[in-house]
Amino acid sequence: MPNLALDLVEAARIYPDRPAVRQDDLVLTYSDLDAATASLAGWARTQGIAPGDRVGVMLPNVAAFPVVYYGLLRAGAVVVPINPLLKGREVTHYLSDSGARMILAWHEADGAAEGAEAAGVQHVVVDPEGSVYDGWAAGPTVVPRDAGDTAVILYTSGTTGTPKGAELTHENLRRNAAVSATGLLDLGPDDVIMGCLPLFHTFGQTCGLNAAIASGASITLLPRFDARRVLEIVRRDRVTVFEGVPTMYVALVGQADRAAAAESLRVCISGGAALPVEVQRAFERSFGCPILEGYGLSETSPVASFNLPGQRREGSIGRPVAGVSMRVLDATGAEVAVGEVGEIAVHGHNVMKGYWARPEATAAAIPDGWLRTGDIGRMDEDGFFYIVDRKKDMIIRGGFNVYPREIEEVLYEHPQVVEAAVIGIAHPVHGEEVAAAVALSPDAAVTAAELRDYVKARVAPYKYPRRVWFVDALPKGPTGKVVKREIAIPAEQLS
Repeated sequence: MPNLALDLVEAARIYPDRPAVRQDDLVLTYSDLDAATASLAGWARTQGIAPGDRVGVMLPNVAAFPVVYYGLLRAGAVVVPINPLLKGREVTHYLSDSGARMILAWHEADGAAEGAEAAGVQHVVVDPEGSVYDGWAAGPTVVPRDAGDTAVILYTSGTTGTPKGAELTHENLRRNAAVSATGLLDLGPDDVIMGCLPLFHTFGQTCGLNAAIASGASITLLPRFDARRVLEIVRRDRVTVFEGVPTMYVALVGQADRAAAAESLRVCISGGAALPVEVQRAFERSFGCPILEGYGLSETSPVASFNLPGQRREGSIGRPVAGVSMRVLDATGAEVAVGEVGEIAVHGHNVMKGYWARPEATAAAIPDGWLRTGDIGRMDEDGFFYIVDRKKDMIIRGGFNVYPREIEEVLYEHPQVVEAAVIGIAHPVHGEEVAAAVALSPDAAVTAAELRDYVKARVAPYKYPRRVWFVDALPKGPTGKVVKREIAIPAEQLS
């Protein structure tokens, strides 16, 4: 019965009085977390949640997240994590597509009520003053689940624009968390992980929360990243492991005068986007702690490759982790020679079960047991992999994925927009900035600022285009498809 929640039950048996989760002054020991999740599971069953039912979870990095997450897993449910910044229309898609029975959402998640109403599902508010799980009888057992049963559905878009649900099994997540905890980070009960990566995202969920629980370590949570606040928490809680995306390291380098506050750190890891070598060097000079870069996707649970201590190469995403293989393939699916460029493919315990209710998309992504990542890279003679480019149009802004087609569809809803193309522009802090080239109708009077605000009101804050400019028409190829690489970017948009 390899239910992912069993890792928590086992940790609570071995380390009952050790802190598992901290959020400011609130500390949950492993015994506390075990009891709270059992109570949540009991409550879920009173609501008619049965094994295999999907439940939306729309929470920031607060102590309620692990309670709800493991509580639902204990009940045998499938967790559908949702970014609490999403708006109603986005939430509706997640809930409707997954067939969710209900959504448990933070009281400040504005899009939850609208999204739940449109999807026709129950909306349960979670707030720090009145937790939904208090007072309910604990479930007596963890509901057995098979290794191949889905534990979490993580929505990701790839090249299609419409988010698809990657089905991650209990085995996917348990093994990837175990590899992260023992093979990569060497975690133990004395370690404290800085939990500022969003837990609704695969990186924070597996490498932060699940890896901590699998090893009896502690995770200290911060709902919203702030470099100065991070260093205060690192000092207060004697944090030993920091996990972040490149933009977080850029911000921390800006706090270099306070590096002494981070003397407890023994290792840092980076993922989500390529880490600039200069940022890595500047951080390590200031903080005296190595950054180890890894690689993965939602579809790979997420860790596929990693640089190990003493075995790292600057600019590389490392070598495949235990139980995982990677190849570089040409357009026909044949493996290319060492040093040649092609599409990276992944095989192993971490590869998703498939895309929820999308057999054709699953077959296209995993035609032969090897997941086609959409990332272009190469492998050197020592087995280290390097990302060269992205086959996907996806933009990574500050570690968050932005899917151009989704934003383009919103732009097309504006009555004065004729054509729109969303692209990424290099940015020194965020990695990439979201930008939009737009062709308007002849009688249009809308300004670039008004159009930007129009999109801003309809999508999550990190998604709307900060750069908008107007063109007579977008460049197109022979079939009429917009050729984004030929879009001219005005000089003022690059400054």
